[in-house]
Amino acid sequence: MLPGTTAALIRDPQVAAFLSDEAMLDRALRFEIALAEAAADCGAAPAAAAQALRERLAGFSPDLDAIAAAMPVDGVPVPELMRQLRPVVGPEGAAALHIGATSQDVVDTALVMGLSQVNDLLAARLASVETTLAALSARFGAQSLMGRTRMQAALPITAGDRIAAWAAPFPRHRRRLADLRPRLECVQYGGAVGVRAPQGDAIAAGLAQRLRLADAAPWHSARDGIAEYGGWLSLVTGSLGKIGQDVALMAQQGVDALRLSGGGTSSAMPHKQNPVSAETLVTLARFNAGSVGTLHQALVHEQERSGAAWTLEWLVLPPMIHATAHALTLAHAMLSGITAMGEG
Repeated sequence: MLPGTTAALIRDPQVAAFLSDEAMLDRALRFEIALAEAAADCGAAPAAAAQALRERLAGFSPDLDAIAAAMPVDGVPVPELMRQLRPVVGPEGAAALHIGATSQDVVDTALVMGLSQVNDLLAARLASVETTLAALSARFGAQSLMGRTRMQAALPITAGDRIAAWAAPFPRHRRRLADLRPRLECVQYGGAVGVRAPQGDAIAAGLAQRLRLADAAPWHSARDGIAEYGGWLSLVTGSLGKIGQDVALMAQQGVDALRLSGGGTSSAMPHKQNPVSAETLVTLARFNAGSVGTLHQALVHEQERSGAAWTLEWLVLPPMIHATAHALTLAHAMLSGITAMGEG
């Protein structure tokens, strides 16, 4: 399969904008400005240097090509970013640049700043799916269906009964997200070995306040917040995959318990209407379920900081976020396209 066409099954444009290289580097610059100001507030950096740094970095655009070229050597974008920033801030701002920070402080904080935007988006899409399910129940809830257990006809139920089972997890998912966000969206500031220099706690608190993140102890090697988030993403896509699986079975020829508009076409059999959206929801659920195990491998950070485990997160987490965001959009469209459900 062509990479571009496959990506269309998972990529979410809004998530792509939040997690793009440009957006990540913009947040890295915001980190450096906020760090300089927080350090100046508690006397760890000259106020004049912090002011100069802010003025010099206003409107600065990093050289993305140079950062990409340095990645195979440095393993992280920050060293090349610092090489670009030093001549920009000049001697006037140098005393306030990157104070007490390491590359992981910049990258992790830039990541969770982006995740804060992503989570606002996911919360809104969860609510949209709930609303769509409620509308579907209002429209078809009184219709009769054959309840099925272990794929066999069991006892009669209503369409509303099945829709209620579909809808049940989503309020819990919203509460889980609200509960985990303070553990996830928190500042990272620990320096080279996760042990803050004098005044580090005050700097971290000022940094968190400026970036609208929770304050936290350094979490360089304690990645449970990221792992918990990956588990939550998989729970959401799992619930959506259950809906997709049911819809595909209900739309099956010979069952005809549901009619769905906008099905996919067949290259060999033009009369077919394939339940592509429903099938894709199942695929995305299984993709995230498999990815959770890989993401949990990144919990194993050796000693004070890991390059290998940290890099693994970069490979696994973004596709999981894309899959979840896309699945929510797809589920809303699929549920809105149900034109009949059950028998009246």
